[in-house]
Amino acid sequence: MQGGRRYGIYLLGTMTGTKILIKNMCCPRCVNAIGAILASMNLTAKEIRLGEAVVEETLSEDETELLAAKLREQGFELLDDPNACLVEAIRVAVLEWVRMAEGKPKLSVYVSQKICKDYSSLSKLFSQVRGVTIEHYAIRHRTERAKELLCYSAMTISEIAYRLGYSSPAHFAAQFKQFTGMSPKEFRSLDNRPLVSLDEL
Repeated sequence: MQGGRRYGIYLLGTMTGTKILIKNMCCPRCVNAIGAILASMNLTAKEIRLGEAVVEETLSEDETELLAAKLREQGFELLDDPNACLVEAIRVAVLEWVRMAEGKPKLSVYVSQKICKDYSSLSKLFSQVRGVTIEHYAIRHRTERAKELLCYSAMTISEIAYRLGYSSPAHFAAQFKQFTGMSPKEFRSLDNRPLVSLDEL
């Protein structure tokens, strides 16, 4: 087993290094955590972003096993299945789409262009593996992002609605209430605001 291929590590060639596909990354803190793990193994990170890292070195089987163990300790996982890799790529694309501030395209267009595959096939695979549609998954992330903005920003509810790409504040409020049982205004007024970690969605 060369280069730990059963873990979904794919050699990109000597000029670019080794690409490592990682599950459960969801925010900049995850990127920092992966950087610390790679540094602890004396691996030279060329690039780290949601879902993947590229290192200069070629990993041996023992190094791959050690990396897998270190990642598991921090709640991450090396990907070892093509469909799992694709589902993770969809998940990362949804995260990116939700956090886009302006010029947000349709979700289906963004995901399809990001992964370079037909959206209908991506949607079918995601639903089979995650048990929820891409659209429903995106709404859950949108709702949690809205909670963050309601808690930690001074933006008005209308500003949050347009920031998240809703057609109107009324549409935003209706969808938010559908998923939380309360209006954005009611949520903002709570002393104890329930937030869900993105990696739990």
